[in-house]
Amino acid sequence: MTPVRLAILGSGNGTNAQRITEYFSGSNAVEVACIIYNKRDAYIATRAHNLGIEAVYFGRDDFYNSDRVVNYLREHRIDWVILAGFLWLVPQNILQAYPQRVINIHPALLPKHGGRGMYGERVHESVIASHETESGITIHIVDENYDRGTTLFQARCAVNPDDTPDTLAHKVHELEYQYFPQIIEKTVLGK
Repeated sequence: MTPVRLAILGSGNGTNAQRITEYFSGSNAVEVACIIYNKRDAYIATRAHNLGIEAVYFGRDDFYNSDRVVNYLREHRIDWVILAGFLWLVPQNILQAYPQRVINIHPALLPKHGGRGMYGERVHESVIASHETESGITIHIVDENYDRGTTLFQARCAVNPDDTPDTLAHKVHELEYQYFPQIIEKTVLGK
């Protein structure tokens, strides 16, 4: 059986990309084929190198004004695209090439605290400022809008009165590491 081939798109540190890659290492059913990053100095490229995964940089022009990224994905026989800290809106040509096959994780319980500019610490600050009693993660299919696609899975954690953006981020990261690889696996294998 040919494994399902994943491409991970990231913009930053790459902790989720590393967890996903490690989760599927040794799997005959799913493999991380490559990591694409859009910030030249993103640490995700170093993580990819350390994991023995091909990593390639594409800039804004590559994503939005050409088919270079889509052509790369096709050349590498990619079946699913996984966003792991990728901060740009996914271009229409990728969504058309991979309909209902682009997955993202958001560090809050959508539809709250999502949308353009809502990533990282900003999300946790918004959750705390709104006096929410819980937060968590949302794993969803990507469409042409920020954080609006069909929800595949949510996991929750408590927001305590003494939580800071950092302490809340830690709780949310734990949920990401625990659930994101599992939900990717279930989704791409049709389980």
